[in-house]
Parts: sequence; C-alpha cells; structure tokens
Amino acid sequence: MKFFVDTANIEEIENLIPTGFVDGVTTNPSLIAKQGADMAVTIKAICSIIKGPVSAEVTATEFSKMLEEGKYLASLAKNVAVKVPLTVDGLKACKALRDQGTMVNVTLCFSAAQALLAAKAEATFISPFVGRLDDIGEKGMDLIDDIVVMYENYGFDTEVLVASVRTKQHIIDAAVIGAHVATLPPKVIYDLYEHPLTDKGLKAFLDDWATTGQSILPK
Repeated sequence: MKFFVDTANIEEIENLIPTGFVDGVTTNPSLIAKQGADMAVTIKAICSIIKGPVSAEVTATEFSKMLEEGKYLASLAKNVAVKVPLTVDGLKACKALRDQGTMVNVTLCFSAAQALLAAKAEATFISPFVGRLDDIGEKGMDLIDDIVVMYENYGFDTEVLVASVRTKQHIIDAAVIGAHVATLPPKVIYDLYEHPLTDKGLKAFLDDWATTGQSILPK
C-alpha cells in the first residue's frame, strides 16, 4: 500500500520524507487555505520535494472552467494530479484531462456506483471518504471492499485511494482489503508506530543493558 500525506504543510512533509513512508501528497482548498500561502507557490514547493503524485484540487464546478483550472494546475509540475469532484462536470473534466496525459484524482466519492463511473472516466485515483461515511452511521470500509472487488473484476487501472482516514485501524482494514493507496494526516502516520508492548520491551532491554555498564561503540 502506498501512503500519501494529507497536508499542505511543507515542514510536516519534510519531517516525514526520511521515514520512506511518503509516496505522494494530497491537498485540497481547505488545507491550502490553512497554510495562508499562495496556492501555486505551495504546490510547486511540495512537488519539488516529492517524487510521487501531488494532488491539487480545482475550485470550479462547471466543466470548461474545471478544465481550464486543471490544465493550469498540471502546468505547475509534472507530478501534479488534478483533483476534481465526483460530479457530471467533474467526470467530464477527468476524461478530458486524462486524454491529455494528466493524472486525475476524483474526490468526494461515497458510493460504489460513483466509483464505477470514475473508473469508466479513466481516473488515475478514486478517493472514497471512509471517515465521513462512518460519521453518518455507514461503514466506510464496506465501500472500500466493494470498490476493490469491482475494479478487480474488470481490470480497471484506477487506483483506490482511501481518504478521510481518522484512525490507524482504517489503514489496517484498507490494507487487508487491498486498497492501493491511503492518504493519511501526519498524526495517523505517527500513530501507526505506537504499541505499548514495544515501549515496555524497549525499556526492559535498555534497563538490562544499563546494568552492564558497557557501550556498544568503542571508547
């Protein structure tokens, strides 16, 4: 499973790069606004430090304007994946951009029917929002399972990008199901490290070693 970091904070991304866990980045208008910086400058900066796809989202809702914005965003860097909403105009823009060789991330997916349409429009990524489905009493992971099976049935190239991730259990469940990508807030990535038995075991090893008075490195 590939990990994309869901942030527009360049410092957070730079801190995570040495882990080897950052395969890409996803941004959206809310994350960009939170940084208070120019959108184009921010996207270019992220693309310069990340080799994988960097999602940059259009804000238009009408096809021709979406296409115009999408072309501009794609011109910022070769690894930009233009993010469009799962609407009729969004999928039209997706197909047009894909025909021009641009990566496209279709976002705000909440049903398998929508995911099927995105795959037919040749989306590079489909982003089902599991956390938001959980919030309204549905099971977000059931949707991931349905989409993975459906795409495998027909050999679609579209990758399932699990979004609206809230917990590390979301990641484990998505990986077991076979989702291709998950986009994680930095906090969730750090949560994946944690287990009380790891901390307990490490403390015991270090305490025992301290009693020997030895040093691994020569003095």
